[in-house]
Amino acid sequence: MGQTKKSRNRKKFNYNKNRKNLKRTTRRKEKPHIECLQIRKAWDEHKTVNQNLQDMGLTPGTKGLLPIKNKKMFQDMESKPEGTKVIKPYVIEAMEVEASLRGEDKTTCSTDMTEYVQYMVKEHNEDYKAMARDEKNYYQDTPKQIRRKVELYKRCHPEEYAAFIASLKSQKST
Repeated sequence: MGQTKKSRNRKKFNYNKNRKNLKRTTRRKEKPHIECLQIRKAWDEHKTVNQNLQDMGLTPGTKGLLPIKNKKMFQDMESKPEGTKVIKPYVIEAMEVEASLRGEDKTTCSTDMTEYVQYMVKEHNEDYKAMARDEKNYYQDTPKQIRRKVELYKRCHPEEYAAFIASLKSQKST
């Protein structure tokens, strides 16, 4: 069997490639990008993964840690062996502070849904069964589904909902 044309040709040096940039890009691709900002800042390039995590007081995986059968085993895991020292405890502290912060709610309502909810509340107040029977209920939502939509609207736009309810009360009083 013959050889392919590519394997018959001799290897030639490509002068058009920048070897320094090529080496830099391959090195960047080889090492993973660490998402956690605290770990990324404390990471030492000259140490191994296990050494870095051990310095921060972390473990590379959960193998052997779970499930915890009794409290005595849990207390044994909490007490660190004398050979391991946490050199960078500020990493865990910063991660705990970030985890304790409450994230912002990014859910929103579409304009169609806000109009739908405002119409239903304007016509029927809190009577979800009447809302379900309304002719504008095009999607034939059940009372529970309508209640969820109203609650979502209240949660997403609390100021707008309060202003809407206040305007309804002022219209009814006049």
